[in-house]
Order: sequence, then structure tokens, then C-alpha cells
Amino acid sequence: MKVSIITVAYNSQATISDTIKSVINQTYKDIEYIIIDGASTDNTMSIIEAYKDNIHTIVSEPDSGLYDAMNKGIQYATGDVIGILNSDDYYENNAVIEKIVNTIKQSNADVCYADLNYVHPVNTSKVIRRWKSGKFRKSSFYYGWMPPHPTIFVKKRVYNKVGLFNLGLKSAADYELILRIFLKSNFTVTYLPETIVCMRTGGNSNASLKNRIKANKEDRMAWKMNGIKPYFFTLFLKPFRKIFQYF
Repeated sequence: MKVSIITVAYNSQATISDTIKSVINQTYKDIEYIIIDGASTDNTMSIIEAYKDNIHTIVSEPDSGLYDAMNKGIQYATGDVIGILNSDDYYENNAVIEKIVNTIKQSNADVCYADLNYVHPVNTSKVIRRWKSGKFRKSSFYYGWMPPHPTIFVKKRVYNKVGLFNLGLKSAADYELILRIFLKSNFTVTYLPETIVCMRTGGNSNASLKNRIKANKEDRMAWKMNGIKPYFFTLFLKPFRKIFQYF
């Protein structure tokens, strides 16, 4: 089973090396690594070039943002399974992909997800939040649940069926695609109850109250786009659930 891993980068010189090393040092060897850079103006590309022998596809060109770059990566991918690891994230250990592949094979699942830690942007040994996903139930989405996007691995045929990220959304395109795959469709989903990704803190959608309100509006649009209706409290619970990740 070939696994395609996509990293999207833009002016990521401070963190991209950690991301790349966490991929190329994986014990699982049938990995196709793809990096989509948005025409960085710092030293990101020179760092990427230093690892080029371990990267199958490198693209550096202007794009329309994060989700446009992700869509490009998915279109380049030739693997049976696709995962997305952004340029300020890294895999928690070198056996992550091996565990993901074994979990997918054992369950014959179309989609696999796991847990994630938010870490301090400089002192990455300091864990700020622990996102324990828990087992998947469709009904959980109505109570504000969602799995962490960087831990999700999806079979290529799923993207072929449901499509890519909707570029009409700025902050909720990942949430909308998750709703499309997990809730609206009937793919087989499995959960690996382990922390597999570390993400540095500093997400834009939670950076201020204003951004959180904008994100909430986009979350509502994500449901509407899929022709499904949340409960009146669903999208208030979604950010509220994050509070418990600090304890």
C-alpha cells in the first residue's frame, strides 16, 4: 500500500525541516512525499532542496492559499492512501505511517484518523493541548465533534468520489470536506487511539474573537453546502469542546 504525504508550505523556514525529517525518517518505506510551496520568499525552498533526494515531487509556484495548495498535492498524489502534514506540524514518532497502514489493512477502512497534540511553537516538548478524538459516530458531529485534520488519512478513491477542498471557504474548507467524507457519505472509518501528529500553536481561526465569529459563520456554511442541518447548539459546542483539551 503506497502512502502519499502532502506538505503545503509558505515562508516556513523556521519549521519545515522538522516536518520533512519526520516524514523521511518513517519506518514505513512505501511513501510518496509531495511538497507544494506557494512561492516562498524566505529560505524555505533552499531547505527543501537539501532534502530533495527523499522528496518525490516538489512544486513551488503562486497559489490561491492553503486549500488550493492542498488540492494541487492531492492531484499529484499517486498513492493508495493520502495524508496531509502542514509545514509547522510533524509526526510524533517514526512508526506513525506503519501504524496507520496496519490499522487501515486490519479494518479494511477507507478513512483513518487519530489523536493530536498542540505544542509550544518554540519549545515543542511542551504540550499545550491534547486532542483525544475518540471513536467515530456520525451523531457526534451534531454535538460539536470533529477529528483533527492533520491526523486523517484517506484512500485516493474517496477523493475521486467526493472531490477536493472547496476554495469558496477560507477557514472551514477542511471542516466542510470532513463533513462530506465522514457524515454525508458512508465510507468505512476507523480510529487509531494514539497521538500521531504534533502541531505548533497559533491557528488563525482561533486567534481572536472576530476570527472565531467568522469561522463559526463558515462552519454553518459547511453544513449548508452539504444539505445537512446542525442542531441549534452544534456550532457553539464545537469551540467549547476544545476547552477540555487543556486539562
